[in-house]
Amino acid sequence: MEKKQTTGEFIALMAFLMSLVALAIDAILPAFHAIAASFEIKDANEVQLVVGIVFLGMAIGQLFYGPLSDSIGRKPATYMGLVLFIIGSLISAFAPTYDVMLAGRFLQGFGVAGPRTVSIAFVRDQYAGREMARIMSFVITIFILMPALAPTFGALMLVYSSWESIFYLFAVLAFVNLIWLYTRQPETLPKDRRIPFSLASVLRGTIEVLRNRFSVGYMIIGGMAFGCLVTYLNTAKLLYFDIYGIDEMFPLYFAMLALAVGASSLVNGKIVMKYGMRALMQSSLALMIISSGTFLTYLLMVEGHPPFALFMGAMIVIFFFMGILFGNANAMAMEPMGHIAGIASSIIGAGTTFTSMTLGTIIGQLYDQTLVPLVGGFTVLALTAYLLMMWVEKK
Repeated sequence: MEKKQTTGEFIALMAFLMSLVALAIDAILPAFHAIAASFEIKDANEVQLVVGIVFLGMAIGQLFYGPLSDSIGRKPATYMGLVLFIIGSLISAFAPTYDVMLAGRFLQGFGVAGPRTVSIAFVRDQYAGREMARIMSFVITIFILMPALAPTFGALMLVYSSWESIFYLFAVLAFVNLIWLYTRQPETLPKDRRIPFSLASVLRGTIEVLRNRFSVGYMIIGGMAFGCLVTYLNTAKLLYFDIYGIDEMFPLYFAMLALAVGASSLVNGKIVMKYGMRALMQSSLALMIISSGTFLTYLLMVEGHPPFALFMGAMIVIFFFMGILFGNANAMAMEPMGHIAGIASSIIGAGTTFTSMTLGTIIGQLYDQTLVPLVGGFTVLALTAYLLMMWVEKK
């Protein structure tokens, strides 16, 4: 008799499904210069599209998978996304031109939106409120290990093979996820709770989400928090190399910041049941404003080039507070939407991704070989998110 799935295995599976997003983005960062050389790209900021196009595909895909999973079930919708992700990975690996590679990356993003969106619906089907926030924090804690490890995987592939091999790794890991999901995860949406797929049902769900001040407000707040992360992802490889001349050690320093986010998610999972999501988010936003604002003031005094140790110390502090926001913002946005978890997960996920992609791309393009645009972006986004939260919670 097959052993019943435990809560720990459920958390691990959801984390690994979500981690494909981080893998698709972070493992490719060490290959920026190799890709630029392969396709003869002269503008360093143009290489950022390798990251940005994935977010675009994911944002569009998220609008599709939630309603689909509400209609045909969580597992079949996730299968579809994983298969498209594998196809996109292979297109990128064999791309003859940069444009074809970007098309493959877009398909990767569209495909990975499936496991990214439906994994949250899997959680919401079984948990609510602070318990959902606790489970999501543990999911994100494991999920954060991928950004910590992914650049190392990418760097090793470059050492022993080529940037194309990174995409082969994507395809293999997606296939492993597919088999794990098929063999171990029960379907969480029974047939009598499924909603027939139609544009009308999607429109009704969208209107319901957009009319809810809490869902929209926390969706945007989550987008601003992830916008900080996207800004960093877009510019990380460039700023480490341009400002500090760091190349081979990049994966290690990248992992340190990823682990800071993971640590904060773990702490959040331990204390959210006691203090509540609102109190933790408000405190974290306030502390993020103070830490990033103080660091920005110092940067303006030293022309945006601080000592490396100070840079890493400040970023670890900022990323710790940032990590508290991720799981809580999503859980807060989803809380009123349990009856339409699939559609709501799509709308909220797409809105969060569009917001983060837009803000992260705009701030990323301001990169000027100093840390001022990055940290200035952190400060402005944290302050705006704090003010928005005050408005959302206003009685």
